Amino acid sequence: MAAPGAVTRGQDQYSGRRVAALGAVAFLTLVPVTLPVSILRAFVADRFDVSELLASLFMSINMVGAVITAPLAGVLSDRIGHRRELLVAGLATDAVLLYALTLPFSFPTFMTLRFFEGCAHIFALSLLLSLASASQTAERRGRVMGMVGGGITLGVAVGAMLGGFLGDADPLRPIRFGAAIAGGGAVVAWWLLPDVDRAGEDRPRIGTIVAVLRANPLLLAPLAFAFVDRFTVGFYTTTFSLYLSGVHGLSPMRIGILIFVFMLPFALFSYPFGRLSERGSPVRMVCLGSLAYGAGTVLVPWWPVDSIFVLMVAVGVASAVMFVPSMILTTQAAPEQIRGTALGAFNAFGSLGFIVGPATGGFVSQHIAETAGWEAGYRAAFGVAGASEALCVVLALPFLIRLTRLGRTR
Repeated sequence: MAAPGAVTRGQDQYSGRRVAALGAVAFLTLVPVTLPVSILRAFVADRFDVSELLASLFMSINMVGAVITAPLAGVLSDRIGHRRELLVAGLATDAVLLYALTLPFSFPTFMTLRFFEGCAHIFALSLLLSLASASQTAERRGRVMGMVGGGITLGVAVGAMLGGFLGDADPLRPIRFGAAIAGGGAVVAWWLLPDVDRAGEDRPRIGTIVAVLRANPLLLAPLAFAFVDRFTVGFYTTTFSLYLSGVHGLSPMRIGILIFVFMLPFALFSYPFGRLSERGSPVRMVCLGSLAYGAGTVLVPWWPVDSIFVLMVAVGVASAVMFVPSMILTTQAAPEQIRGTALGAFNAFGSLGFIVGPATGGFVSQHIAETAGWEAGYRAAFGVAGASEALCVVLALPFLIRLTRLGRTR
């Protein structure tokens, strides 16, 4: 076992440009995720002649696979190492499955492929987060997680905007582009990311991993934020798009630009807030950021659409305040030997939130719209999303206070 605070050979290799390379791979991994957002109606609902609820489920079904796969990725990371090789395999598989979504299959087959695409994507993302966490000492982990968090959110932002531009004429074009991007990410990861040296690290058995997880129930606090944050993001990637196109008649390109405006400050501020979390209080940042983000989310369907970009910028900044600190809290709450498993659980809880989010947004908006109209339906849906952030803070705060008192975080 490496001495506390020691820097392994792998961590030394991840100085400077290698950390930037982690951010670049994160960007390439996440660009394909939001390419379908602004073309969701044309790519799913119109193409297969299905309901708005089934179109919303397209953005959830891949996360069902993610919930199953993310913990497996984390366990493999802790148990056998070879993080870079597993990351490359996940990205290459994701590229193949993304391309398959553009082929002329039936709707059930299409959704099955989407399920497995989610498995491959979250497998790669979990391995990337594990690689990033292992690449730096605890004192410098905020900056590397901030770099990866910035790459993740910038990829989401660019994907949403590119989906709108590329999908105006052909809704299949953004998905083919996403397949190429995922394949490129696999090449970049293999070329630029050396694997972290496992020689000085324990490789716990599966039984040990399970026992350590059971002995650390406070880990559930940051995992709850992972769930709720992705739950609300599900509203932005699905319900928001359907709201803007259905109520206000916005084009896919304008919808993509608005999602980009939301995600850009999220991406730009992730690294600075990651650095800040090294010296400040991650607990305070997560709680205050969640409350501000929730309040902004409630306002979305009430805000004048002509100036909604202003609200999107504010909500994006609030997202950045809480996102990287929630990942930092996960690494702080988990013992060293199960950190990869904990980050896999972070992705699993987030994926579960993303399953429930779009489905909830579609159900609430459609149910209320049947009696009060679509505008009321979307207001109710975003009200549910925003309130969930405040509720999470109230429920998780006692557990976060205990983590602080135990000296695991600030």
